[in-house]
Amino acid sequence: MAKKRWKDLSPRTRRIILVGSAVDGALKAAALADLRGRDESEVNGSRRTWALALTFVNSAGVLPVVYLLRGRRPS
Repeated sequence: MAKKRWKDLSPRTRRIILVGSAVDGALKAAALADLRGRDESEVNGSRRTWALALTFVNSAGVLPVVYLLRGRRPS
């Protein structure tokens, strides 16, 4: 089976991919902004590890949500 190219996808599929990418990008930006404003003591785990994972792991929005729910210590 040949690889599908962007032009071969239906308009609905293209829209789903674009919306999903925008949501993922917004979640990553929000999580990174939150992480930047916190001290090391306010984060469960290493800030550096969270930052690297949020930046480089393609998680379809799952990792930023995990950070926002579990990665922050209650203030």
